[in-house]
Amino acid sequence: MIDNPWAPTSLKEKTALVTGGARGIGRAICITLARAGAFVVVNFRQSDRAGQETLDIIKQQGGQGRLEPFDVTNSEAVDRAIANIISDTSTIDILVNNAGIVRDGLLARMKDPDWNDVLATNLTGAFHLCRAVSKIMIRKRHGRIVNIASTAGEAGNAGQANYSAAKAGLIGLTKSMARELAPRNILVNSVSPGVISGGMTDRLDEAQLEIIRSNVPLGKMGQPEDVAATVLFLCSGMSDYITGQVIRVNGGLYM
Repeated sequence: MIDNPWAPTSLKEKTALVTGGARGIGRAICITLARAGAFVVVNFRQSDRAGQETLDIIKQQGGQGRLEPFDVTNSEAVDRAIANIISDTSTIDILVNNAGIVRDGLLARMKDPDWNDVLATNLTGAFHLCRAVSKIMIRKRHGRIVNIASTAGEAGNAGQANYSAAKAGLIGLTKSMARELAPRNILVNSVSPGVISGGMTDRLDEAQLEIIRSNVPLGKMGQPEDVAATVLFLCSGMSDYITGQVIRVNGGLYM
């Protein structure tokens, strides 16, 4: 039998780094991976209190982890953070690129900073992390990378040209990395959430939410935990023959 370092349902003795882990989908991912036994490094840029709350929940549930605040758009800050994590845990087995922002607006009125900021965080930030962490995984000849994309990156979304472009780019990055890193037993996949409760949907009123729900075949919005469960699957030994894929968690919503 092939020696597989990944137990089918456990992440015990694995170290996971989750960017944008302070709230919403990121928080759910951190908690879910910790429940599975991973030591979880919670990243955030500005949400100190929210980040601490995520770590507190992990520890209250018997999990382990630590905080590592840094700006994913700053490649030097990323490299320093990765060095800090390695000095503490000796390795990074799992990387989840979840950090993201929105700067919505119609294309004709979109300002350069609104375009640049979204691309820098949602796409270039993931590139910085993948470049740094993949070097560690290549030496170990195993690893899991999961990039959090969006249905907007697959179908586009009016008023979100910057966000859609960044998420589409993230899907392309996922597929290219999967081909490049497969010979080193590093699996790279993307999870593409649909309409998920919390986060951006908090800005919508009930009438807007009802329109969204009416377009989802399951008739409801997803929960952050739905996305987190899919990430756990991709990080576990249950997904040993899956790489370069976009796993849609959208209640049947295909825009």
